[in-house]
Amino acid sequence: MSVYICENYQEKNVSCIKLGAGKYSAIISPEYGSSVWRMRDEESDMEIFRYNSKVTAKEINKAREIWGLPTLYLPNRYDGGKIKTSDGEYHLPINESRLNNHLHGWIHKREHNVEKIYSDGEKAVAVTSFTHDENDAMFSYFPIKFKLTYTFELSEKGLLQSIVLENLSEKYLPVSLCTHTCINSPIVCGGKQSRLRLSVPIKERCELNNRFLPTERLLSLDTHDMRYKKGVMKPVLHSISNDMYTAGENVLNGNPFNGVIITDLENGRKICNEVSKEFKFWNIWNDKGYNGYFCPEPMTAMINSPNLSLPPEISGYSELAPGEKYSCWQRFFTL
Repeated sequence: MSVYICENYQEKNVSCIKLGAGKYSAIISPEYGSSVWRMRDEESDMEIFRYNSKVTAKEINKAREIWGLPTLYLPNRYDGGKIKTSDGEYHLPINESRLNNHLHGWIHKREHNVEKIYSDGEKAVAVTSFTHDENDAMFSYFPIKFKLTYTFELSEKGLLQSIVLENLSEKYLPVSLCTHTCINSPIVCGGKQSRLRLSVPIKERCELNNRFLPTERLLSLDTHDMRYKKGVMKPVLHSISNDMYTAGENVLNGNPFNGVIITDLENGRKICNEVSKEFKFWNIWNDKGYNGYFCPEPMTAMINSPNLSLPPEISGYSELAPGEKYSCWQRFFTL
């Protein structure tokens, strides 16, 4: 019989939440934007997300996007910091000066609230939230009140993360969500990075310009792209810089699977990341390929989506009317 653990926990001298269920363990840091700092398959000695016991919380704080599983609202790049909605236009500060873009928003840089933690005999659960309002320094740039609620459920089926975005304002709220999914390399402790392969269900390439913004052209898959589709892409030991695609459907054990699969050819172990249909794009990046991690990122909308001339059914862009909610989810498990 599985033991379900849900408790307050100190990790790197930061107050966190520890979840345990069967072979899985997870550590979530509400203080660091509700990022999943660590997830393990204890039976197979697998490290799911990028983790280093020697790295301090202070070091993680310098670049929260590249540790664990941070969730981003208004992810990736916005041209000149502009966010154009159906009833307004907002200008976020430029934090990528070299390319004149705003990058990744600010929600992952905020301390989040713990709403509840519990276990019910089937799963261990943590619920956290963040409300953006006039008390936030970014409200002067983005004066739309909203709430993000995260529910993390750890069970024998893996880690399920559900996200709810709620518009608390009288203005229309742009919708774009992403997790900057930092997969550890290797995935099995003591494994070989060279033996990892990445399978991503893709349909078309989203062409980007030299500022990593969409040109609005969708391209047919070339030889490089097909390595993702065929599941033979090496995700590390070479540079991958923002390969962005429209999402298709994968196959896992002969069945349809909406997500990515990472395989260690040495031992056959797999990390599977299943996502809900709201995630319509995949963006792959690996920080030059030699830093012990890579990021297959599910996105609900294209980079710079509010400012594109593409129709919403292609760009993935949507908005919430006052009082409306938007939900999506993803799940991580191992085989």
